[in-house]
Amino acid sequence: MSMLEDTLYQIEPLNREVMAEVRKHLDQLTKPTGSLGVLEDIVAQLGGITGQAFPDVSKKAVVVMAADHGVAIEGVSAYPQEVTAQMVQNFIRGGAAINVLARHTGATVVVVDVGVVGPVGSPQVRDCKIRPGTANIARGPAMSREEALRALEVGIELASELSDQGYQLLATGEMGIGNTTPSSALTAVFLGISPAEVTGRGTGLSNAGLASKTAVIRRTLEVNRPDPGDPLGTLASVGGLEIAALAGLILGAAAHRIPVVIDGFITTAAALVAARLKLQALDYVLASHCSAENAHRRLLDHLKLRPMIDLDMRLGEGTGAVLAFPLIEAATRLLREMATFETAGISNRS
Repeated sequence: MSMLEDTLYQIEPLNREVMAEVRKHLDQLTKPTGSLGVLEDIVAQLGGITGQAFPDVSKKAVVVMAADHGVAIEGVSAYPQEVTAQMVQNFIRGGAAINVLARHTGATVVVVDVGVVGPVGSPQVRDCKIRPGTANIARGPAMSREEALRALEVGIELASELSDQGYQLLATGEMGIGNTTPSSALTAVFLGISPAEVTGRGTGLSNAGLASKTAVIRRTLEVNRPDPGDPLGTLASVGGLEIAALAGLILGAAAHRIPVVIDGFITTAAALVAARLKLQALDYVLASHCSAENAHRRLLDHLKLRPMIDLDMRLGEGTGAVLAFPLIEAATRLLREMATFETAGISNRS
């Protein structure tokens, strides 16, 4: 049995008994039934994931997968490809938005090179490079099936390692100039919709740039003809190395019963890939925000994931996911620390 097959086999249903226990306790707290809304749903889901009636998610990490994309040569981004490696250096120095927000929320930043063009050259970055960027998907497959599988395994192995280190909550982040293009292609394939419906401005393309990017995605689908019934093959033909690694991270976290908070469009596309490989993995996913990228809301609706915040963000890096950490922790503290009607000596409803 391969690592991927073994991981998929290990993903189990949520613990419904614990979820019912959490709901029962929530209803005994000094508040009207259900009045904490989505916060109650969040903590019940965490109970089902962890198997703990009072889940603890205080040890947190955001995993930033970095890789380049051959399709960048088609002008699908407002920034040049070398920005990927430059931003990885910024992550190392602690100067990026994700570093600031991780410090603010008490989370560890884990940076992984899955396919950055050129050497990163820092012990602070995990060197898991499969290849130096994908091929140009507008002219052929992004990578081989074997490379896509290896990228998935990078995420699976990292999830297992973080579980062993005691991490209780993970967030998905990414860095890769041009990566909204493969994300749009994956969305078009798996949702069965046109490139025009899934293509957004990414890092800030003009109207002409958006039209050109849409044409590139259309050509990508014509050239590769990905089969939505073959998730691994689709990932290999039109995906990205960091997208594959994030999908593996989600699957690995689910196998270890660790909740995963997804970020924006790219990491939600990774969740889509994970769901096509094992639908039950979505039970372990929480959606942080709805980005300004064109197809993100549609993708979240398809996956039946409800975002916690909507701030018109489109930065990536895991920034939206880390911003959701305090909301998630607040839900667990309400469960643990609020008084019940009985302990507070307050009359409940008759």
